[in-house]
Amino acid sequence: MPGSWYAQLQKPSWNPPNWIFGPVWTLLYTLMAIAAWWVWRQGGFRAQRRPLCLFLAQLLFNALWTPLFFGLHRPGLACVDMVLLWLALLGAVIQFWKVRPLAGALLVPYLAWVTFAGVLNFTLWQLNR
Repeated sequence: MPGSWYAQLQKPSWNPPNWIFGPVWTLLYTLMAIAAWWVWRQGGFRAQRRPLCLFLAQLLFNALWTPLFFGLHRPGLACVDMVLLWLALLGAVIQFWKVRPLAGALLVPYLAWVTFAGVLNFTLWQLNR
């Protein structure tokens, strides 16, 4: 997925190896699915509109990041998207926690990863202006 453009970027010494992203995202998406299912089971979309809308919003921002960063080669724009993703995700964590604390807790590793990824995105953008 990264391609030659990404391979040519200057990267910080703490940039993780490419192989780590697949396993990390597999685990995170599994935790996200379980958390969303648990919240949805508490009355469906009608009863859980706010937490599930925040969850869908963060999924949208998550989906936009790859084409912005890798497709358009726009790390600055991807960084803006990452901030919006982080905010929507934080809202989802808080709302999920109110519905079922364990569902909110399952999103915390994802929030940690998005925080790390956001710092990495910003660093890559700054190193390659």
